[in-house]
Amino acid sequence: MRTKILVFAVLAFALILSGCGPAVVGQAQPVTRTLNVNGLGTTYLTPDIAYIYIGVHSEGATASEVVAANKTQTNAVLDALKKAGVEDKDLRTTNFSIWPSQQYSPEGTVTGTIYMVDNTVYVTVRNLDGLGDLLDDTIAAGANSINSIQFDVADKSAAVKEARAKAVEDAKKQAQELADAAGVNLGDIQNISFYDNSPYPVFEGKGGGGGGATAQSAVAIQPGQLTISVTVNLTYDIK
Repeated sequence: MRTKILVFAVLAFALILSGCGPAVVGQAQPVTRTLNVNGLGTTYLTPDIAYIYIGVHSEGATASEVVAANKTQTNAVLDALKKAGVEDKDLRTTNFSIWPSQQYSPEGTVTGTIYMVDNTVYVTVRNLDGLGDLLDDTIAAGANSINSIQFDVADKSAAVKEARAKAVEDAKKQAQELADAAGVNLGDIQNISFYDNSPYPVFEGKGGGGGGATAQSAVAIQPGQLTISVTVNLTYDIK
């Protein structure tokens, strides 16, 4: 009886193993092989627009006196800008401030108070050929603070499109070179991603007060170039 029970148990165990066998072994999944490459495309643009902060700084013994003087001087600067071809839509006041400033003797005692006024206009210049003359005219009219000349390009869409196309071609060329070197064949493109690096305006810091601004107005303005770069990532199947 014990022998029969033992034989039955062995047979049952063998059946259980045979039933579980296919689920344990299974089928090997195909391995997907890919190749990732990055391409870079670059274009260069000549600026055609400039942004400038032009202002008037005034000082006086009383608040009313200095505000009146600053208003007259600022209006003269605005008239000069308009005569130079700047439209009203391209003139925007960004700062008007007035504050008292205590004056001190060498010994550190207060000797009096003067009032200071700043009036700053953000100017968009669309004719860069006349930018040097515009600065001369505004300084002659009374501007004594010129800061942060920024050069830019009004429409970058065509340049960005060109840079993207160059980036894709660069990525494709690299992918083919790598595939040839590795002895594999390229399949279909499975994924595309990209990053546009749009340029910030080029800054040329200028400014000052009184004679300092007049001296700098004689310096030739050089807009330089803007660079647009695009990075593209391509993922290929490889065979």
